[in-house]
Amino acid sequence: MHLKLAAAALAGATLCAAASAQAATDYVTVPLEVTVNASADVAWKKISGFCDIGGWMHTTCEITSGKDHEVGAVRKIASRVDEVLVASTAWSYSYAQPKSPIDYHGTVEIRPIDKGHSKLLYTLVYDAAALPHPENKDQDIANRTKQFTNVINVMKGIAEAK
Repeated sequence: MHLKLAAAALAGATLCAAASAQAATDYVTVPLEVTVNASADVAWKKISGFCDIGGWMHTTCEITSGKDHEVGAVRKIASRVDEVLVASTAWSYSYAQPKSPIDYHGTVEIRPIDKGHSKLLYTLVYDAAALPHPENKDQDIANRTKQFTNVINVMKGIAEAK
């Protein structure tokens, strides 16, 4: 009887260890920022739309559920990527890709510096352990950094346009 209990305990511990190994995460944060030569109010009015990302990334974007600027709104980018607005403030919003295996999230924010300048921040967070090839984590970070540096620079140009 004790042998059966010991075997059951060992099997349970093995299953727990396996589940823990599968649940391992490696969250990566990619923080990007740029100074904008416009006040936060002026800049945010030009770049705050939830579907403005279509223009920043030179692709399509449509709100498929809910309303722009409202938590719970869903956008579809490039006819294939669904993102939901999960938080919104006067000068920021955060979104998530609910079906993403890498638990992908992003935040767009503007912060005032002074009367005529602001700081634009775009922060990505995702689980690199869930990438198809987690051994390529550094290259993935470099690719996302390059892609979203281009995005934030496009946003800066729009925010500064007269």
